[in-house]
Amino acid sequence: MDTHRLSATAPRAVAEYQHGLAAQGVRYVFAQFTDIHGVAKGKLIPLAHLSDIVAPGAGFSGPSIWGTGLPRHGARSEYYGRADLSTLQTMPWLPGYARVVLDGHVAGQPFQACPRQLLRKQVARLAAHGWTLNAGLEPEFFLLQKTAAGYEAEAGDRLEKPSYDSKSLLRQRAFLEQLTLSLDQCGLGVFQIDHEDASGQFEVNYKYADALKAADNFMLFKMAAHHIAEEHGMLFSMMPKPFADRPGSGLHFHLSLADAEGKPLFAQDQNADAGAPDDALGLSPLALQFMAGLLRHAPALTALCAPTVNSYKRLMCATSLSGTSWAPAFIGYGDNNRTLAARVVYQRIEWRVPDSSANPYLALAGVIAAGLDGIDNQLTAPAPVNLDVYAMTDLQRAELGLKLLPQNLGQAVAALEDDSQLGAALGQAFVSEFVALKRAEWNEYSQHVSAWETAQYLDRF
Repeated sequence: MDTHRLSATAPRAVAEYQHGLAAQGVRYVFAQFTDIHGVAKGKLIPLAHLSDIVAPGAGFSGPSIWGTGLPRHGARSEYYGRADLSTLQTMPWLPGYARVVLDGHVAGQPFQACPRQLLRKQVARLAAHGWTLNAGLEPEFFLLQKTAAGYEAEAGDRLEKPSYDSKSLLRQRAFLEQLTLSLDQCGLGVFQIDHEDASGQFEVNYKYADALKAADNFMLFKMAAHHIAEEHGMLFSMMPKPFADRPGSGLHFHLSLADAEGKPLFAQDQNADAGAPDDALGLSPLALQFMAGLLRHAPALTALCAPTVNSYKRLMCATSLSGTSWAPAFIGYGDNNRTLAARVVYQRIEWRVPDSSANPYLALAGVIAAGLDGIDNQLTAPAPVNLDVYAMTDLQRAELGLKLLPQNLGQAVAALEDDSQLGAALGQAFVSEFVALKRAEWNEYSQHVSAWETAQYLDRF
């Protein structure tokens, strides 16, 4: 149902939803939106009042929400979240509760700084071409226990190279089974779970969806994982790099376009693309243009895909306890090449820059805007790099034209501010608010005196 324009049948539809949920024992609906930081926010609504959050919507104080830039008084001080009833579903890990996703409105209009509205705008641009972006998001995360020294992986999870460790994976089966069951009951379709490269680090893979649903599903995944981990006495963390000597947590995007009939548009057509270059890696000309857009706007996209100070402890070529970080630092792509910003695999693009702190709506909106710039302007992708970029010298990388991604949040924010094309596509009002918020975060961090600095310098001079 399109909740932006309520039809005469809307009251009956709401009543049908209420009746169905009541039959499943639901008493409350969590009306949920996502703030600029990618954090789930909202309020509980008794099921009997579901219609109130369809229109006029659930009311929130605008200035109390990160990143809105709304005033403290007047008509534009109130933020209304209108329920998208197509997202209404029970939360199996919380019997008696359901969740519905909200779209932000201010003064009766879609609010352009609402992350979900930003993504809706980019999805609509794709739809004008008759296209859908399908996205498979791969969340990595840490499961930690509180100890006297702080948070740490459980005692048995201490291997030097813990990738795919069966013992540690199976020791967390109670959490993983409950999470999988909950996600499957919500329709996400979990198909793979593994122990990642760091002690206490895991990855859960579930089926792909169109961009808007993929972002909604990711937020549902986070909500479920946080709650279930807490019930099991653990901390679920998507901090990009909580430990200096271990790999960080990525949120890789597997991207592909499809037409109105569902035909994949990134896969090379043996007839139509007969003249494709030998190094096209099975990608169509359209896919290579999309790739060119991603690479062109990679510095600015990094601010949206790696939005915290801590993100840049992950995005660099560095050694780790397990031997490698598996995080990209250079702008390029290659055939199944995990050492670059983009990997080509199964005739789709894996965008490897995002980390697990990314707001999925903003990161996907940026990806679409960048890809469409590549298509609309018929940009040419550089040649793929099918070498281990980690093992190269600076001179070798320079000879291939490989440039570094921004190496700190300050550089990334400056790149986003300077990217006028991406800014125009996303909306300057949003970009200005995002830049101001993140620049303040960077400045605060830059003024912080760390324990490392004190240990290095306090008695040296």
